[in-house]
Amino acid sequence: MAAVRARAAAAAVVTAVPQDVVLFRHERGPFFRLAGLFCVGQGVFWTYLAHFAFTTLHPAPATGSGPDDPLRPRDHKWRLGFTASCLTLGSLIMAAGCLFPLRAVRRVTLLRGGTQVTISTHGPLGLGQGPTFTVPLRHVSCRAHRSEVPAAIPLKVKGRLFFFLLDKGGQLTNPRLFDVTVGAYRKL
Repeated sequence: MAAVRARAAAAAVVTAVPQDVVLFRHERGPFFRLAGLFCVGQGVFWTYLAHFAFTTLHPAPATGSGPDDPLRPRDHKWRLGFTASCLTLGSLIMAAGCLFPLRAVRRVTLLRGGTQVTISTHGPLGLGQGPTFTVPLRHVSCRAHRSEVPAAIPLKVKGRLFFFLLDKGGQLTNPRLFDVTVGAYRKL
């Protein structure tokens, strides 16, 4: 029991940093701006296609009674369905372009004292800086060790709906301190 307390006290001393320490940094602004441009282009394309389908495509009038062509649409349900499908797909692509950069972490900073951490993300569509928020270290849990994941380290913050992603291409300035603080698994 005394050994566990000694290890906990040693970990507390190690994490109680005298000044702010940047633990992780990965600036991907140009990538997210390019991805945002792609998403905006897709949104414009699918909106135009929906507009074209709604205003231009009308079913041809029937030539007479009888089943001369049973596969030819004779009402406007297909046109409205195609229009709704195009608008839905365009909206989903735009939403992904806005939400994914908000979950990609730019910087993780351990604040003086070692009890709080600041997380900064990219802006929607890669435009500008995203939100920066400070949470207690006990509300941050890394769901996998950095050596176990191939592309991104999932980071869960208590009270936030989705995971934040730390790209493995980023720079860990102090890997040991990262593993002990932000990179530790905590039950939230």
